[in-house]
Amino acid sequence: MTIDIDDLTYEQLINLNHKIVERLKFMDSMHTHNEMMQFNPGDKVTFEPHNREKQTGTLVKFNKKTVTVLTEDGQSWNVMPHLLSKVNKKTNKQKSKTKKSNRGKVVNLHGKQ
Repeated sequence: MTIDIDDLTYEQLINLNHKIVERLKFMDSMHTHNEMMQFNPGDKVTFEPHNREKQTGTLVKFNKKTVTVLTEDGQSWNVMPHLLSKVNKKTNKQKSKTKKSNRGKVVNLHGKQ
């Protein structure tokens, strides 16, 4: 798509700029909204803050651009939704399969090889 802006006046260029900025803000907002809709309040999630260890917590609130996560140690974080991962909850069937499959196996409890 080609738009010839050479003949536009200063006022028209300013107006066009405002329209473009508003459209970009709207598109960003829709993208963030779609990312948020992958989650529900109460979901267990994880995220990794810069230069910190992985955090696990519960999504408690949707904000305009972020979600609020309450971590297991009681901290409250506002996190961009694209940085979150859901924690997989095992169903009772999956738990019983895991228990059955571990029967009779030797498990190293001290982390030494």
